[in-house]
Amino acid sequence: MSPSIIPVLKNAELRAQEQIHADVLPPLMIRAGEAAAGLARRLLRLRSGPVLVLAGPGNNGGDAFVVADCLRAAGYDVWLASHADAARLPADAQAARTRWCAAGGEVHEDFGDAGWALVIDGLYGIGLKRPIQGVEADWIARINVLACPRLALDIPSGLAAETGQLLGPCVCATHTASFIAFKPGLLTLEGPDHCGELHDFDLGLPRAVGNGSLFTPACVAAFLRPRARNTHKGSFGAVGIIGGASGMTGAAFLAARAALYLGPGKVFLGLLDAQAPGLDPLHPELMLRAPADLLEVCDALAVGPGLGQGQFARELLARALAFPGPLLLDADALNLLGQDAGLRAQCAAREAATVITPHPAEAARLLASSVSKVQADRVTSACQLAHELKAACVLKGVGSVIAEPGGPWWINTSGNPGMASGGMGDVLSGLIVALLAQGWPAAAAAGLAAHLHGAAADQQVAEGQGPIGLQASETLAPARRLFNEWAGKC
Repeated sequence: MSPSIIPVLKNAELRAQEQIHADVLPPLMIRAGEAAAGLARRLLRLRSGPVLVLAGPGNNGGDAFVVADCLRAAGYDVWLASHADAARLPADAQAARTRWCAAGGEVHEDFGDAGWALVIDGLYGIGLKRPIQGVEADWIARINVLACPRLALDIPSGLAAETGQLLGPCVCATHTASFIAFKPGLLTLEGPDHCGELHDFDLGLPRAVGNGSLFTPACVAAFLRPRARNTHKGSFGAVGIIGGASGMTGAAFLAARAALYLGPGKVFLGLLDAQAPGLDPLHPELMLRAPADLLEVCDALAVGPGLGQGQFARELLARALAFPGPLLLDADALNLLGQDAGLRAQCAAREAATVITPHPAEAARLLASSVSKVQADRVTSACQLAHELKAACVLKGVGSVIAEPGGPWWINTSGNPGMASGGMGDVLSGLIVALLAQGWPAAAAAGLAAHLHGAAADQQVAEGQGPIGLQASETLAPARRLFNEWAGKC
C-alpha cells in the first residue's frame, strides 16, 4: 500500500490484524499503551496536576493500565480507577494490571475532584455493543464537564466504532489515539463531535489493505497535474447543467458557476424556467440553452439542481439517463429516481459513468428506507446505493462517504458546520461535473470535489469568514485556488 493511503478499517478487519500480529514483540497492547503515553506526555507539557486514568473490563482497559504504568514511571502522579473484575479480564489486560500493581500502582473504585491535568479514557473500545450503564456512565458524565484535556484510547467510550452512532453515554474527548488504523465511527456521524483531534498510530505494523480509506488529495495524485501549455478550450471538455425550474434557478446558477471555477472549456446551462434570464450577468461566460439541447453539446452532464419534480423534469431525466457521457444526478433528479423503479433500472443499466450525490433524506428515498436507518450505518448505505445504481456515490453529511460500485469506499473529513446552508450541494455538483468533463474517473472526481469543497470552506473559516453565515458562493474562489495549488505540486 502506498504510504500516502490512510486505511479505515471495520471491526472484523481490525480483529484480523490483531490476530495476524498477535505474536509480535513487544505485544500490541504494550505498543498501544506506549504510543498513547507519548501523546499524553505531549498534552501534559504545559499543565500541572495529577492524571486520571479510567480502565474498563476489556483490552481497552489493558491499554489504560499500560499508559498509567508508563506515565507513573516517567514521574507523573497517576490515579487509576476501575470497576473491572480482575479475574475476568482478558489475559493481556490482566497481565497489564498485574504489572501496574507490582510496580506499586493502586486500583481505585472512584475518583474525586483533584484538579486533574489530563483524563485518559480506557473504559471501552471497538467491541462495545450496548449503552454504558451504572458507575461508568456516571464517570463519563463527570469527566465530560472537566476543563482539562480528555484523551480516548482507540475510540471514545460509548461511540460505535463502525458507524459513529452514540450507544448511550459517550466520552467527549479532546484527543483520540487511534491504533492500527482509523475506524469509520471516528470520522462520520457523531464521531467528529466526540473524538476531538485524531492521532493515528500504526504501532509499527504494515498498513493493512481494506476497502476503506481516508480521502486525501494523495488518493487521486495520478489525476492532479499541471496543464500543458499547448492546449485550448476544447482540451478540457464541455459541461452541461440541467435544472432551475421556476423559483429554483439559483441552484442551477450556483452549480454552473462552480463548474466554471474548476476549468472546463465550456459550461452550458439549461434552465427549465421559461421566464429565466438568457444571461448570467455575474458570469457571462456561461452559455444558456434550452435544456434538451445540452444533451447534444456536452461531454459531461449534471441534472438535478433546482430541477423540480414535474412531468417535464421527469422526461428530461429519462433522456439524460440515455446520455452517452458521464452523468451526475443530484437533488430532484434523485427524488425522481426514488419515485420510479423504471428510472432506477435505467440508471443502473447505463454504460457511461454515473455519480450520485444524495443527502441522507434523498438516500433514504432511493433505498426505500428511513433517514435514521441510513444514518445508522452511513458506509453501508453509501455502498448499497453505489451497488444498486451502479454509480459512484457521495453520501453527504459529516464525514461524507464516497463509495464506488464493487467495494472501495472513502471517508472525507474536510469541511465544517458552515456548510450546513443552502446551495452547498449545488456547488458540489458543479465541481464534480467539471472534473468529469475533463476526463476524471467518477469516484476520483466525486472524492476530490468533496474534499476540495470542504477544504475551501475550511479555508474561509480560517480566514474569519464563518462558520456561521458562510455562503455557498463564497467557497468557489478558494476551491479554485486550492485546486491549482494541489495540481501544481504534482
